[in-house]
Amino acid sequence: MTAAEHLASTGGRAATEVDVVVLGLGPGGRSLASALASEGLDVVGVEEHLVGGECPFYGCTPSKMMVRAAEALAEARRVTELAGTATVVPRWAQVAERISSEATSGWNDDDEVSALKAAGVTFVRGHGRLAGPRTVAVDGSTYVARRGVVLATGTAPGAPPIDGLAKTPYWTNRDVVKVTELPSSLAVIGGGAIGAELCQVFGRFGVSVTLLEAEPRILSEAEPEASGLVAETIAEEGVEVITGAAIDRVDHDGKAFVLAVGDRTITSDRLLVAAGRDSNLSDIGLPSVGLDDDLSVLETDDRMRVADGLWALGDITGKGAYTSVAHYQSHIAAAAILGREDGPVADYRAVPHVTFTDPEIGAVGLTEDAARATGVRVQVGFADMASSPRGWIHKTGNRGFVKVVEDADAQVLLGATVAGPMAGELLAHLTLAVHARIPVASLASMIYAFPTFSETVDEALKSLADR
Repeated sequence: MTAAEHLASTGGRAATEVDVVVLGLGPGGRSLASALASEGLDVVGVEEHLVGGECPFYGCTPSKMMVRAAEALAEARRVTELAGTATVVPRWAQVAERISSEATSGWNDDDEVSALKAAGVTFVRGHGRLAGPRTVAVDGSTYVARRGVVLATGTAPGAPPIDGLAKTPYWTNRDVVKVTELPSSLAVIGGGAIGAELCQVFGRFGVSVTLLEAEPRILSEAEPEASGLVAETIAEEGVEVITGAAIDRVDHDGKAFVLAVGDRTITSDRLLVAAGRDSNLSDIGLPSVGLDDDLSVLETDDRMRVADGLWALGDITGKGAYTSVAHYQSHIAAAAILGREDGPVADYRAVPHVTFTDPEIGAVGLTEDAARATGVRVQVGFADMASSPRGWIHKTGNRGFVKVVEDADAQVLLGATVAGPMAGELLAHLTLAVHARIPVASLASMIYAFPTFSETVDEALKSLADR
């Protein structure tokens, strides 16, 4: 775009030249903008909503505060099994207050904006759109980036196309973290990580919960053993789990939600929709840089480049809607933008992720089915966590295991799943193994501390066999 074209597009106002424009300041965008500014680049960061994005205000942090509170209730109820007697009286107000005051500052991002500015980033609040190569328009102002533009616009809560649903006052994850008083009953559409976690949370606080999942099982992308274990556990705690649920219609009569599910009618005080996310790509000017406006993900190379002078990171790259992935990609993009030819390249073989149910589910790499689909010769190892001394001491019962998936010819792990107490922490060991392609023989030759849950990894490795 020429200088004359810039002037014409802005009504005669000259465009501002900078080094980089970062459009979207969630975890990845914020991290990248700060890193580039610290290297002396002139960086503009644009955010329409809250700096920091979904994770600190609606996702990771507040939801895990809810999970931790519910976990404390459940552990207190186990006192009679292990140590004596106890009476547990849930109080949701404490959880709501902690989320508001400690996690979100009342959903105010002043601290995040101040930190961004302190790092040297020029912050612009507004809806940014691409207006041509290396060009971003924000509410009448235009910025031209000498090095390029980074798209990190993230996702928003999605909703399935169920008749009547859009006309009802349903909750999304953004609403549920602001709840100060719990309903007596709750229906949840979507049995992924968010749905499963929140079902267990509210159930443990005394809410009557019904979980509706269209797929044959909840946590459908996890190993079947993991999804089955979580489904069994939350059902034992009182959550009604309905899989293969075909929801024909949702209505709200002013007081309650009414869901038509096959030959059943389900009524609940509140409805939470946790059935996927929509990419924020439809209104950011993609056609101005030669991309379709209806894309759900942006394809990038291994340096996070979409096209010359255009990078993308985070949820919109389709590599996993995890804060950890966005941060990882931000480091790669920063090196590429700074022109470091020896910088890191993206490798998604060992993306770890955790579902914070109880039992906790941690997974990395390929599941057994996904590994077999690649055509390699697969061996699988499995060990029950209860069979370890630590599991017996902890009284995990049947609520834990380690499953490992091996490329039998290369003799390295392709993936692993851990279910049980602190599974996410135990996962780090297995993530390293998948990432670094550590030979299984080396992993099996280690000394594992006694008595720890990590001994279950050793038992799973020893059990590797065709099946």
